[in-house]
Amino acid sequence: MIFLLLAVVAILCATRAMTVLEAARIEAAHPPSGRFVEVDGGKLHVLELDAAASDDPLPVVLVHGASGNLEDLRLALGERLAASRRIILVDRPGLGWSERPGGAADASPARQAALIVQALERIGVGRFVLLGHSLGGAVASALALAFPARVAGLVLLAPVTHPWKGGLAWYNAVLSMPVLGPIFARTIAVPLALLLLNRGVAEVFEPQPPPADYVRRAAIRLLLRPAQFVANAQDLAALKPFVSVQAPRYGEISAPTVILTGSADTTVSPHIHARAMAAAMPHARLIMLPGVGHMPHHAAADVVVAAIGQLSMPEARDTTTSTLTSA
Repeated sequence: MIFLLLAVVAILCATRAMTVLEAARIEAAHPPSGRFVEVDGGKLHVLELDAAASDDPLPVVLVHGASGNLEDLRLALGERLAASRRIILVDRPGLGWSERPGGAADASPARQAALIVQALERIGVGRFVLLGHSLGGAVASALALAFPARVAGLVLLAPVTHPWKGGLAWYNAVLSMPVLGPIFARTIAVPLALLLLNRGVAEVFEPQPPPADYVRRAAIRLLLRPAQFVANAQDLAALKPFVSVQAPRYGEISAPTVILTGSADTTVSPHIHARAMAAAMPHARLIMLPGVGHMPHHAAADVVVAAIGQLSMPEARDTTTSTLTSA
């Protein structure tokens, strides 16, 4: 028995050392690309991409989904949108390079929305067009409900909006536990994640392939740092209870809204989430993208960019919900 115990301790010490070294390599490879903005108790990492000349006074704020950071939306949309508009990308609290000042309490999309609004206030942003992807869609929806005067238009990409059957993957369930989660994140999680990372990325993009060199270009390995690993799991654990309470309020969202979802999305069901939300909202337009998976901002960037542009037009405030198709 003593030898088994010693073997377990040795393995944990080795994986802990590997985690520390890997985290240092990851941070060196993917330093902050923006600046740090003070919010209550901490700082959020914010990247601004300013158009050299723009006639549109409304900036666009981009909020990323789970297991990622602002570089994903920057890669797909940021530089392109910045050719004509001011673009602001935010690492959600605890993800990317943003701090998580409230700890586990900051897993709430409502709390994340409040911190994002604080950061935007600090950099002088009043009204804006808001885009949220996946879990970021729950955050964007919470922001639109809590701060309606700030949101001039809302774009939701494959958003998580309603409760669904099933629970957390086993590793996220472990990571979200108060004591065991941090221990797991600092030892076993990183070696395990390195083995599964490429397959996980491919599954999220299916049936489309990921962009070339996506893991590096989108700084996905930032997720493997222990604190971020735990924060991401806490976000996922809090998501279903949160949207269960928020879902009945979607009819209160007054901002003109475009919801884009892929018909082939197996990560976030377009029927449980996007279709149901569009049906509940008086100012929403649903765009169903045939054959597209969970990453429409990569697979159908032209459609997403057009939707953002349409929110600046008077007809965007049409209260009729319609369904479009796009290749």
